[in-house]
Amino acid sequence: MSFSQEILQWYHKNKRELPWRNTIEPYNIWLSEIILQQTRVVQGIPYYLKFLDAFPTVRHLAKAPEEKILKLWQGLGYYSRARNLHATAKMVVNEHNGTFPNTYVGLKSLKGVGDYTASAIASICFNIPEPVVDGNVYRVLARYFGVGIPINSSEGIKHFKELARKVMNEEQIRDYNQGIMEFGAIQCAPKKPYCMLCPLQESCVALKDNKVDVLPIKLNKTKTRRRYFNYLVFLDGQKNTLLEQRKGKGIWQNLYQFPLLESEKELQVEEFEQILMEENRLPRYRSFSMYNETPIVHKLSHQHLYTRFWIVETKKLLPDGISWEQIMEFPVPVLIADFIQTFKI
Repeated sequence: MSFSQEILQWYHKNKRELPWRNTIEPYNIWLSEIILQQTRVVQGIPYYLKFLDAFPTVRHLAKAPEEKILKLWQGLGYYSRARNLHATAKMVVNEHNGTFPNTYVGLKSLKGVGDYTASAIASICFNIPEPVVDGNVYRVLARYFGVGIPINSSEGIKHFKELARKVMNEEQIRDYNQGIMEFGAIQCAPKKPYCMLCPLQESCVALKDNKVDVLPIKLNKTKTRRRYFNYLVFLDGQKNTLLEQRKGKGIWQNLYQFPLLESEKELQVEEFEQILMEENRLPRYRSFSMYNETPIVHKLSHQHLYTRFWIVETKKLLPDGISWEQIMEFPVPVLIADFIQTFKI
């Protein structure tokens, strides 16, 4: 039995019941694929259902205000995905009359849709023989064929795409592509794969050469940057607070946050007070306190945020104050959402 036939046979016996597997509607498949980028399936399912409920079609999504989309996305991270989701929906409606392109090239022209997503939609929705190559597929191919080329190198990206095309099953591409991704997620898992119960064990190069824990190889290209965030939670006599919207192209673009002071290191109380006194843009304070002495370390892909929240009581009512109940309606980073839920006024 060939590699692709083994994958198909395994898939038909072991595939999970997932909500997007009951349809080949491009909008649904595209939505699921964008949500599942950088997200585990178990975490992504509630978001997929939530988005379908709020935006049943691509036209509903295109018409929605960005803040509503960001609020629904809250907690998933990588918020550029949500902004691209909105931009793509508008492209499909405005440039394609609400219908997704039915070719790989057409799909790849959409904002936020790369090779993998275009291949997935093309094969699942339109039965086009395009191989998918995601993290799961890289792992299966690298281990089974014993490929030591780094998967995130130019050579590796090209090699694995060619290899994926060579071994795919063109006649049953819809099930095969879903099958090899599922196989990598469940059977050939990143840690503790089920090698002894694997239908491919007899011909797996990594298992034979004792390299299952080594493959696939990935180059470590980026250094982790440390940043020190100090959020100012202002409270006036009526328990109103302040929020500001993040602008620019950095993290959490267009999300809301408490006024932020970013420092070069962890601030001591005396240092924080000095800054507070010198910052003309901030309301005059009556008293302040450090909410968390130990910084909360929030880990993003290329940076770690060492975060403290400071409770600052003001002398006067805040002219642009927002009630504590209202702030729950704003899209905020999960770091701030967690604080809002735990802080007791």
